[in-house]
Amino acid sequence: MSASEPIHTAPTEQPSELILDSHAEASVFDANTFLKTVPHKPGVYRMLSAEGTILYIGKAKDLRNRVSSYFRSNPASARIRAMVKQIQAIQITLTNTEAEALLLESNLIKEHKPHYNILLKDGKGYPYIHISTHQTYPKIEFYRGARKEAGQYFGPYPSVGAVRHTLNLMKKLFKVRQCEDSYFKNRSRPCLEYQIKRCTAPCVGLVADSDYKLQVQQAIQFLQGRTHEVIDDLVQRMEQAALQLHFEQAAEYRDLIENLRHISQQQYISSGNSNVDVIALAQQASVVCVQVFMIRNGNNLGNHNFFPALPDPESSATYIMSSFLAQYYLNHEVPPEIIVSQLPEDQDVLEDMLALKQQRRIAISRPQRGERTKWLELAQKNAQHALQTKLSSQAGMQQRLSELQQALQLSALPLRMECFDISHTQGEATVASCVVFDQEGARKSDYRRYNIEGIQAGDDYAAMAQALTRRFRPSTRDEGKLPSLLLIDGGKGQVTQALNVLQALQVQGVEVVGVAKGEGRKAGLETLIIENGQGRLNLPEHSGALHLIQQIRDEAHRFAITGHRAKRQKARTQSVLETISGLGPKRRQQLLKHFGGIRAVERASVEELAKVPSISRDLAQKIYDIFNGE
Repeated sequence: MSASEPIHTAPTEQPSELILDSHAEASVFDANTFLKTVPHKPGVYRMLSAEGTILYIGKAKDLRNRVSSYFRSNPASARIRAMVKQIQAIQITLTNTEAEALLLESNLIKEHKPHYNILLKDGKGYPYIHISTHQTYPKIEFYRGARKEAGQYFGPYPSVGAVRHTLNLMKKLFKVRQCEDSYFKNRSRPCLEYQIKRCTAPCVGLVADSDYKLQVQQAIQFLQGRTHEVIDDLVQRMEQAALQLHFEQAAEYRDLIENLRHISQQQYISSGNSNVDVIALAQQASVVCVQVFMIRNGNNLGNHNFFPALPDPESSATYIMSSFLAQYYLNHEVPPEIIVSQLPEDQDVLEDMLALKQQRRIAISRPQRGERTKWLELAQKNAQHALQTKLSSQAGMQQRLSELQQALQLSALPLRMECFDISHTQGEATVASCVVFDQEGARKSDYRRYNIEGIQAGDDYAAMAQALTRRFRPSTRDEGKLPSLLLIDGGKGQVTQALNVLQALQVQGVEVVGVAKGEGRKAGLETLIIENGQGRLNLPEHSGALHLIQQIRDEAHRFAITGHRAKRQKARTQSVLETISGLGPKRRQQLLKHFGGIRAVERASVEELAKVPSISRDLAQKIYDIFNGE
């Protein structure tokens, strides 16, 4: 069964059973509302008709820019205009890189054969790199078309330019021949490639068979993503050149190291011959999204979202996973391996039940390391995005706004909501954030940050008062954009500061509500400070009003932390690397040598950081988070 086909499960009378719903509420497709939920990240998009038929599958380096291009103006092509008129829904799948998106797009097109892909594609195959390992002296070459020739293939690559760039780099690094066989067999003396040190001239026997075989082996390891060995060698060359005062050559090695890191991104969309389902769960109070990725014969066949209706708002993640697996595999193929984000409560029983159905052993696991963790991370990322998209949907937003009005006993729907939060590290680099939500969700164009100055370090009350004063003072206040609801991340003290500022500035018509963290800072236990700071309100965990408040508060917290970290990094004279616990002088030195400089470290992914000797994955994640504001 295809990964994009929905489940149709009849409602059950048993209250303990989940009801699987693979669709959000049916509605006319609103392109403007949908585009606000699409991130500026690489991935694949699927355009669906009213019947759920896939019209077109595409990939993009920037999903929002690419998808929105279909709706910005009247397309020149009549075929595209006809396709856009039929769109009733768009599904997206996030990937780590554009190369992964390209490979997933290729797999999905091959699986579903969408009508408009057949019309719009130019018919050319994707570019690959081919190594003729069956020959005595293998060659490396650009390749496009049916992969019928013997040897090893690597790719597909995002563009022909990417392949050419990689081939040029490999000439410098490994010196494996790239000439045609007819040219190679008829040489009597070395060609220009040998003279400029881009080939070791196996055509005239100037390299030993064993040495050439090693060159080819290193090239294959590089293309397989095992670049750490190559980079270690380049680091040694760079150090040697620097010691000999050959700084230009050292700079060339540094640039090569960065280029290697850039083009050696591993593609987790395809690997080996694995048959695996990857299932990830994202939950915010009583709203749950389950993401299912299907990997067959090593190829990712796509993903699908499910939104289970919970019988009990306090259902645990392990219970939800257990119930989902039991229902989902009643009508679906069961692969030999199922990777999950949470192990089910009755794992042994489920494995026995699935093994009985398939007449073979079934393994359910939650990997802690290796390639399978990358698959799981990708599924979790997509589950979280799908959950946020559902929460931000127009119909869902209206429902939660209505519940919020009723819970706070407001006279009208809160059409504009602002939330303030303070972030600092022991008083250093204090930043206040203001995020804005309206009936369509987050209004990021109205977000603001305030650098807090002139207060005692760590005084959150003074920081909140300063931020609110700057927001609501007459010189900066736009009377048409006053919030009807002002949320303050904090307790009674912070609410008192807000009320005092509004009173001093004669601001009227703004309802102030504090959001105090619950016991253990656990989501769902928040206390709302209402009635001018004199009353308290605890909403049930399944309340849509509470979900909306949590979403706005969490966004304000994220926006404040990102600004604080950027300010702190800019203000410190010492290297950011020196602030990371577990990263001592030797590891810092190894890190900088491996990447050739701090800027390359900032741009590195977790996987590339973890390739550095002595840098564990946990430490790599910590380094990545510091530079990326997570």
